[in-house]
Amino acid sequence: MRFNIHKKITIFFILTNAAVLLSLFFYLSGNLKEYTYKRIKTNVFKQITLSRTYLSHIPLKGTLSYSLDEVADKIGDDLELRVTIMGLDGTVYGDSEIQIEKLGEMENHLYRPEVQNAIKDGFGESRRFSTTIKEDFLYMAALFNNNGTSGVIRLSITLSEIDQLLGRLRKILVFALLAAFGLSVLVSYLVSCYISRPIREISWAAQNVAHGNFHKKIFIRSNDELGDLAKAFNYMSKQVQNNISKISESRSRLEAVFLSMFEGVMVVDMSGSVVLVNQALKNFLKIEDEPVGRRFMEVIRNIQIQEIIDKVLTSCDELISAEISTLVPEEKILLVHATAIKKSGQAHGAVLVFHDVTELRHLEKVRRDFVANVSHELRTPVSSIKGYSETLLSGALEDEAHARDFLSIILSDSNRLASLIDDLLNLSKIESGNLIMEFKPQKLRPIIAKVFSGLKKQIDDKGISVEIDFPSDMPDVLIDHDRISQVLLNLMDNAMKYNSQNGKIIVKVFARGSFVGVDISDTGIGIPEKDLPRIFERFYRVDKARSRELGGTGLGLSIVKHIVQAHGGEVSVHSVEGQGTTFSFTLPKA
Repeated sequence: MRFNIHKKITIFFILTNAAVLLSLFFYLSGNLKEYTYKRIKTNVFKQITLSRTYLSHIPLKGTLSYSLDEVADKIGDDLELRVTIMGLDGTVYGDSEIQIEKLGEMENHLYRPEVQNAIKDGFGESRRFSTTIKEDFLYMAALFNNNGTSGVIRLSITLSEIDQLLGRLRKILVFALLAAFGLSVLVSYLVSCYISRPIREISWAAQNVAHGNFHKKIFIRSNDELGDLAKAFNYMSKQVQNNISKISESRSRLEAVFLSMFEGVMVVDMSGSVVLVNQALKNFLKIEDEPVGRRFMEVIRNIQIQEIIDKVLTSCDELISAEISTLVPEEKILLVHATAIKKSGQAHGAVLVFHDVTELRHLEKVRRDFVANVSHELRTPVSSIKGYSETLLSGALEDEAHARDFLSIILSDSNRLASLIDDLLNLSKIESGNLIMEFKPQKLRPIIAKVFSGLKKQIDDKGISVEIDFPSDMPDVLIDHDRISQVLLNLMDNAMKYNSQNGKIIVKVFARGSFVGVDISDTGIGIPEKDLPRIFERFYRVDKARSRELGGTGLGLSIVKHIVQAHGGEVSVHSVEGQGTTFSFTLPKA
């Protein structure tokens, strides 16, 4: 059974008043009984005092006799009490309720408590059950003296009168308390109505707000806490309405952005269930059924995407990017960026953005294939030119002086073409992932020394000094020996070729976290700042004429970049034109 606050307040007040009035009834009943007994006792005391005085002044014939029965009857009629007159030996000489003829048959009263106290102290009282009258009585006795004759007068009153009086008083008290209880019920009802009315109004308004009706206002004009609550509720309702309007507008804009995006977007909650999917992703993956509320594997069975979702929800501090392929409904290559939605340091969901890079990867493949095909096609004529040149140089031409010059040029160009083709082939293999590398723990110092040994003649001819800073405690690196030798050769060859006469080359090796870093610096011509962002592009030359003069193909730095990245490292360049250049790269520790 459901009780509203109005009923609760009414019942509370009724129960409280009932408890108070009931306690008051029992308290007054007990006190009335005690108060009535004390009043009767006081009256009897006054009456026995008067009776003793009366007996002290009536004429007696020297001794006590049964003639005192008339005195007892007179006093009893006047006081409406039972009066007993007895001697100091306990003999009864008069009793207002016993005939004079039967006085001799009465038992001796000497050992009655009130008589003993009266003989001893002059006054005595006792409350007990009378075996003669068969009722509960209050007895008071007093010692009197009349011209040398002493005796005891005793007054007794039945206590049933107390019960009768108390019964009448209780009836009056019950009627009064019932009237007070009825009045308290009425007042409690009215008070509960007054208190619960604004609370009910606030409750109705809250229910309207819960159902989306924010126009219901509360009008309570009191200056107490309920008035403050009503004002706060009205303000809260207005703020909630404004916030919901803002949220709706933001949601509409967000939905518009999602619908207009070419990238696929998916949002999942902390359990991995789909919360939102835009139309672009549905088109990418040909999703026809409603995915919201289901796990992604239930919509599209792609274990790669599910692994990305699980990983980003587990490690919420990192951005995860991965390229995946899907065969349903057709082969596509998707670049996925996933990041966690964090709250209080915990992942409460994730956002995944899908880019369709199928066409881009196809074009890159076509380009790589083209370079490889062209390289293979060029190798045959270059080999032929080289062969004929060697034959001519053997003395087959008549004009030996001029023929040798021409043939030397042909031989030089053929060697350059062969070198170019080799570089193109290597670059194509690295980019396509077909270049097989054998990673082993290696010491870097012997590789650097071997490269410098191969370039020693050119370095000495140019008067360049070499300085190598290699700490003795440097750890081994996990590398492919031949490819890193090629990286060092390309960078050191450039540092030698583009250095100034009598310049300097500095090689510095250092530890950086889980990597080993290598800096190769020269004091040469430097690279203009505008060319630095493109220095690692294939065939890009800062000074084309000088590069050709020095025999460069334009592919060396591009090969360096791809080899270092294949090892999991990074490569960068820092240069100041006219002062020198520093190439830096990192390799993983073994």
